[in-house]
Amino acid sequence: MKFMGTGVPLINRRQALQFSSGIGLGVAASTILSTPAEAIGGPGNDARINGPYVDLRTKEGNMEASGRIYGNIDAGVPKFGWYDGYVMGVAPGGPVKNICGFKGMSAAKLIPNEGKPGWRKVLREVGFYYDLKTGEIMEEMVNPYTDEKVRVVHVANDPFNQTIEPYYPPPPNYGGLNEQKEPLPQIPVILTWNVSGDERLLMERHIHLYYPAALEPNKWVRESSGPMNRVSEMFFFNMSLEDMQNADLTSIEYSGTWGRITPWLPWMLMGQAPGNVVYQTFMGGYDKLEDIPQDIVEYTAKNYEKYLTPPPDDYGPSLSSLENYAREQEPIQPGGV
Repeated sequence: MKFMGTGVPLINRRQALQFSSGIGLGVAASTILSTPAEAIGGPGNDARINGPYVDLRTKEGNMEASGRIYGNIDAGVPKFGWYDGYVMGVAPGGPVKNICGFKGMSAAKLIPNEGKPGWRKVLREVGFYYDLKTGEIMEEMVNPYTDEKVRVVHVANDPFNQTIEPYYPPPPNYGGLNEQKEPLPQIPVILTWNVSGDERLLMERHIHLYYPAALEPNKWVRESSGPMNRVSEMFFFNMSLEDMQNADLTSIEYSGTWGRITPWLPWMLMGQAPGNVVYQTFMGGYDKLEDIPQDIVEYTAKNYEKYLTPPPDDYGPSLSSLENYAREQEPIQPGGV
């Protein structure tokens, strides 16, 4: 679903730098990106987007709204996210295959942005791959493309932080892989908004990235899909219009969907075989941990307890699951698992 707005100028591709709240993202300054949704969409024509509390046609209104969606502007109060859906494989010569399920959660909070407008959002997130037939979280799996039994490596990102402010900040540098070498123009954050019916406010974000891979193919022969990562993430948020315009609410709960296009998962041991992986999940954001699906909370509490709470402060580096894999795992030699 795509809603087109009015009066928002196109941004050239070198300026299209952005990142989001979901599973770790980033972009290399030297890469070519697709123009983001907010550059060609912007707010729709419904007058209720203007206020009375938040004007979503302004950078200040978008900063306020983003803080209340991605966290809680009552600084230090946690916000919890969850996701649950499918991991699918796309390879030449056949249909898309369902590989496994994927579910997880995040815990975030906002802290002051060092005297500048906006906030730093500090976040931990964890995600688990599960068997679609039994629902059981897996520690190993038979790769449907190779018939090889492989060890499953779950996602545990601590932290993945971002800045929420009126202008797009520099992209994350992924521990030095993704250094910003040129000054960035000041581009106001104006997201894509629309109203559905009388009650629902909709927002979407698209992120398209191409950046150097931490999993260098000469070292990670079985795990690496090549010298560069091509990653896209697509978010769709559905929330209460009344909540957004309620000045008493410091956090906006939402539901929606999250999708990701990414290289073959390293632990699938596909090497540079042609193809890629697609995630498609439901997602939501809530103020109380008890509103997150309890099977996710219980597994996290048993196996990854610290991920039930946000980071205590703003430490780093912020790395995605691909970079964390390169730091935490060891290459598997040809013929081994």
